[in-house]
Amino acid sequence: MAKKVAVLAVNPVNGFGLFQYLEAFFENGISYKVYAVAETKQIKTNSGVELVADDIIAHLVGHEDEFDAVVFSCGDAVPVFAQNADKPYNIDLMSVLKAFGEKGKILIGHCAAGMLFDFAGVTEGKKLVVHPLAKPAITKGQATDDKSVVDGNLFTAQDEKFVWTMMPEVLKVLK
Repeated sequence: MAKKVAVLAVNPVNGFGLFQYLEAFFENGISYKVYAVAETKQIKTNSGVELVADDIIAHLVGHEDEFDAVVFSCGDAVPVFAQNADKPYNIDLMSVLKAFGEKGKILIGHCAAGMLFDFAGVTEGKKLVVHPLAKPAITKGQATDDKSVVDGNLFTAQDEKFVWTMMPEVLKVLK
């Protein structure tokens, strides 16, 4: 039986990255629910397309056991993350990532996802890939220059252009 995935979409989210995950999951019969990392379910893509997520991240907190994996879909909200780290939705984001990681669940993401996984303290001793600008921020895991890396339960791609390079492994583990 296919696993169930929580997909986290920041506001604004990179639509190209987000829809690669969603289409692959849909086409392969993998159940997912999209959570807005925001105060409301209404978010936008980097290009301004309005989206309505299934729910907000606050409602995922404490329900991590209902899912087998989490996807962090990056976007333009991440470069200003530090300025908004104290917002309730970003506190919830870090709590959810930490909970998934500590439970040994599958963590998937691109661009700055590896950096946030690292901030959550769930990358110790693992190889990961992040956007080149985020590489100096990695302190617990081992950042590589690969296009994508799979290390145990951690699946990361350098940016949205390389999500496809890890997608066969992602689908294999989620089916």
